[in-house]
Amino acid sequence: MHPVLLNFGHVTLPTFGVLAAVGLLAGLGLSQRTATLAGVDLERLWDAGMFMVIAAFVFSRVLLVVEHFKSFRAFPVLVLAVPSLTASGVALTVLASWGWLRWKGIPVRRAMDAWAPCAALVWGFLALGHFAEGSDPGMVTTLPWGVRMAGEGLALHPVALYCWALAWGLAMFSYGRVKKGDAAAVTLVAAGAGQFLISFVRQPGVEMVAGLDALEWVAVGMMVVGGMLWMKQTRATKTTEDGGPSVRSEGLDLR
Repeated sequence: MHPVLLNFGHVTLPTFGVLAAVGLLAGLGLSQRTATLAGVDLERLWDAGMFMVIAAFVFSRVLLVVEHFKSFRAFPVLVLAVPSLTASGVALTVLASWGWLRWKGIPVRRAMDAWAPCAALVWGFLALGHFAEGSDPGMVTTLPWGVRMAGEGLALHPVALYCWALAWGLAMFSYGRVKKGDAAAVTLVAAGAGQFLISFVRQPGVEMVAGLDALEWVAVGMMVVGGMLWMKQTRATKTTEDGGPSVRSEGLDLR
């Protein structure tokens, strides 16, 4: 594993941080292409993407400080340097981004379709970052591609690499679905199903609710939301083919 990319005296450049930054830039750049395919204004979607990135950073740091306030008071710089994008931070970012899209009058459904391959691309870079720092350990395996992480004597499933393969495959597949208007639904369902299956070879989280850990519940939620979007898209397509008016719901442009 290579958690540190470069050292400049007292300044350390973490591999995860570098890959995360590259992934965000790549995702924002790709959004300029997918915005055109989805029929969304380039500049408005770029602004919304920048808002999402900033919101994710702010929410993750605020939650980190709240949860570890004593450590933050003693070592503020060290605490703020810890990667901290949790399920709660993602949920708050999604809600804030939804509010931004509504405020700016950007069709939520089209923005989601444009962002789907971009999000998968960013996820791929984050997965590589987790692999580099060894922060997403898998269960013990005897398979030939098992990896030995620092402090582990046995070979483990390279869960982060499984996520990387899933993410990059989804990025390429969903890119071709943007113009068809179902990229978000396909990506959410496939990513959720993939994450849930991968969880069987990932070391489980500490806290369990109804037999599932936090990541598994997130995966279930992704599949549910993706399925709802798919059904809405199917009804919209059927109505259009029957010659009826286009189907819309509050905050969602289903054209």
